[in-house]
Amino acid sequence: MGFFKFIFSKTFLIQLIIAAILVVVIAFLALRWLDYSTNQDQRIAVPDLSKQSLDEVDDKLATLDLRFEILDSANFNPDFPRYSVIEQVPEAGQFVKENRKIYLTLNPSGYRKVMIPDLIRKTRRQAEPTLRSLGFEIGDVSYKPDIAEDAVLELRHKGKKLEPGDEIMKTSTIDLVLGDGSGRYEMDEEGQDTTIPAEEEIEF
Repeated sequence: MGFFKFIFSKTFLIQLIIAAILVVVIAFLALRWLDYSTNQDQRIAVPDLSKQSLDEVDDKLATLDLRFEILDSANFNPDFPRYSVIEQVPEAGQFVKENRKIYLTLNPSGYRKVMIPDLIRKTRRQAEPTLRSLGFEIGDVSYKPDIAEDAVLELRHKGKKLEPGDEIMKTSTIDLVLGDGSGRYEMDEEGQDTTIPAEEEIEF
């Protein structure tokens, strides 16, 4: 009976209340320490780094206690300055913790070079889509006498004759020299063009 009397006594109830208060206080302090140690309350808005240089990125992220790492360079985009940020992860506006690393993709210094395919004697219908798919622009189209109509005789860039395997910058303009179907296109021993009109026949 003495045990039950103690449980329902005023002294026991006071001790029970004090113990409960201590548990709540300890739990609260533990959670606060955990939040502090893991930076749960440190929420930093990621800035918009688009079109900014690495120097600008470094200064801006340093003031926010953030870091960055360059992932790679993308295909050249003329709408962005050279070596500026094209993409970032996390994106601008997202919230991150202190010392978080921001991953960046940069705009390269210019278009890469593309190899000229062998299109000699291919038709214009074949050549133009092939060149456009490689990122080139089609410029002037001229004709020379040749037995094959619309066959590619030459590819030229800024007046210079291109050979298969040559490399020029992507988006360059390529001029086409095509056959007009009126005669035969030949080369003499000195490498000069000689044309025999189709209407002329050699008699023996």
